[in-house]
Amino acid sequence: MVDRRNFGKIVGAGAAGASLIGWPGTGAAADGAAGDPTATPAPSPAPPPGHASFGPLRRIDAGELSIGYAEAGPVHGPPVVLLHGWPYDIHSFVEVAPLLAARGHRVIVPYLRGHGTTRFRSAHTFRNAQQSVVALDIVALMDALKIEKAVLAGFDWGARTADIIAVLRPERCKALVSVGGYLITDRERNKLPLPPRAEWAWWYQFYFATERGRLGLQEHRADLARLVWTFNSPTWHYDDATFDRTAKAFDNPDYVAIVIHNYRWRLGLAQGDPRYDRLERQLAAGPAVAVPTVTLDGRKDPFTPAGDGSSYRDRFSGPYAHRSLADAGHNVPQEAPEAFARAVVEADGLAGG
Repeated sequence: MVDRRNFGKIVGAGAAGASLIGWPGTGAAADGAAGDPTATPAPSPAPPPGHASFGPLRRIDAGELSIGYAEAGPVHGPPVVLLHGWPYDIHSFVEVAPLLAARGHRVIVPYLRGHGTTRFRSAHTFRNAQQSVVALDIVALMDALKIEKAVLAGFDWGARTADIIAVLRPERCKALVSVGGYLITDRERNKLPLPPRAEWAWWYQFYFATERGRLGLQEHRADLARLVWTFNSPTWHYDDATFDRTAKAFDNPDYVAIVIHNYRWRLGLAQGDPRYDRLERQLAAGPAVAVPTVTLDGRKDPFTPAGDGSSYRDRFSGPYAHRSLADAGHNVPQEAPEAFARAVVEADGLAGG
């Protein structure tokens, strides 16, 4: 694995450069880490020896949050925003970002609320994690960074967030990459039972519905995350250093509150903020995604629906492609970074990029 701390030299790194051979337009190179001049740098954890890493992290005020994020590529390049899930963090994209930066993209990788260096700006703000609010965080980040429109790409919570922006703010989403397809939550539909095997895969959702589960997350957040990683990605043989690097993101003071509220809200066990009721009603109607989209499925992911994307195909009404990855689990960008980066390039191409 190549150490990519210096994004300005990414094209010169042998492994990264070789991985780009055959991609159209690979002559574009990153011109060094870029960012908004008003953003405040934040220290990045020291990378494990031999592991790829981001450069110094940045932070910028955006809406209710001070959002921590990594950035790579030329500041005036076509922007891509990469969105992580739970229990993961920005390092799911540590191999993807330099591939896209080397093609000339400005790549933004933010910590979602409750993770890593992202913080609430006020101690009095409701620690809300309903789906529309997480999406509005990313729109606020784009506003703060003066990004009018971007390719949005994510998995798990990140895919849901990107899907929501694509339907509620399509003018801000040039194209979409969504792992797992259409993930917008309908809380009424969530009241209906799934087949027992599918319910079993969601064990932690029900665990978090209890006070015992909240305490378990509080006391055993790293062990619980490692268990989820192993179950979600049965063929991904990550090492301790890779896990420990991400586990630092769970030390955020609002991590437990955000995770618990997210899962309880989905099951109708916690209230959201009434200010966003209108948006949630729009989302509950299951609006189709009209922006150019590439969906990805990892066939080893226990949450991947059968049918090679057919179960959600009608939810995408614009230019569309689906890719199924035989050897990937849930954390597609970290398990198959080149395939994920290609999907971003493909989606951008569907949008005329």
